[in-house]
Amino acid sequence: MTITTGKKKERLDRLAELAARDDERGVSLWQEAFRRLRRNPSAIVGAVILVIFVLVALIGPFLVPYSPTDTIGIREGLIRPGVIPGADGDHWLGYDHQGRDVFSRMIVGARQTLLVGVVSTLIGLAVGALIGGVAGAAAGLGGRWGRAIDNALMRVIDMMLALPSLLLAVSIAALLGASLTTVMIAVGVVSVPVFARLLRGSMIAQSNSDYVLAATSLGVRKPKIALTHVVPNSLAPVIVQATLTLATAIIEAAALSFLGLGNPDTAVPEWGVMLADAQQYLGVRPELAIYPAVAIIITALGFTLLGEAMREALDPKLRK
Repeated sequence: MTITTGKKKERLDRLAELAARDDERGVSLWQEAFRRLRRNPSAIVGAVILVIFVLVALIGPFLVPYSPTDTIGIREGLIRPGVIPGADGDHWLGYDHQGRDVFSRMIVGARQTLLVGVVSTLIGLAVGALIGGVAGAAAGLGGRWGRAIDNALMRVIDMMLALPSLLLAVSIAALLGASLTTVMIAVGVVSVPVFARLLRGSMIAQSNSDYVLAATSLGVRKPKIALTHVVPNSLAPVIVQATLTLATAIIEAAALSFLGLGNPDTAVPEWGVMLADAQQYLGVRPELAIYPAVAIIITALGFTLLGEAMREALDPKLRK
């Protein structure tokens, strides 16, 4: 008995020693992911695009040379039927069909685009994480009744996933009426199933981990295990998905605005609205559609590049 106890103590002391060495030399998952991101060209390009976009959205409206609602071209008699002046020394991107400075509207429109993308993603993340967290905790730790709760919640999510995302967004926007708030809600609801299923799957995988078994054997209550252990360790893929969802949210919000379901006040600059307004003037000045379209594509590309790089950096299969 004494020999067995001595061997156990020796193994425990050895394990503690190895753990101490790992703590001294090891790095966390997020630290290692950040190191990889710094060495990834796609992540650097995506981050640069997003920093420029955020700075333009936050600071640009205070630095624009003209008011985005001032009809300068009409007041100066430059806008005539079939004539929309192009770029000149004072107006770098020319005028729109109402004589407003396009450059100023593009800069101010970045803020509206960023607002729609961030708010709609946060709506989808909050609601989806709530549903997915409850379902994941119930399926992984809740026993028979937990599996029943998980099945009920997931059937609702499956019904939402059965509908095409744009069709679902258009249906919600049509029911609520055209407004900027409607666009945010519609795009946010579309992303709810993605976050819900992702967090649920991650939590179920984490529920089979050794640390959950250890906490259960120590008598820790299952709700506390779910909130303090399982959820924090399941958030990495959800955060990556949020970055990717920002790209799709911007595109879907622009699509709803293009279909006339966005902000009914066209005086408020927003890239999707500007793209819709330019359709009837493609024969006169196609640049009016090219500018917002290119801005939307580049911004979505920045979020996508950074999101994909984060996904690779956080992939446990690639950790050394």
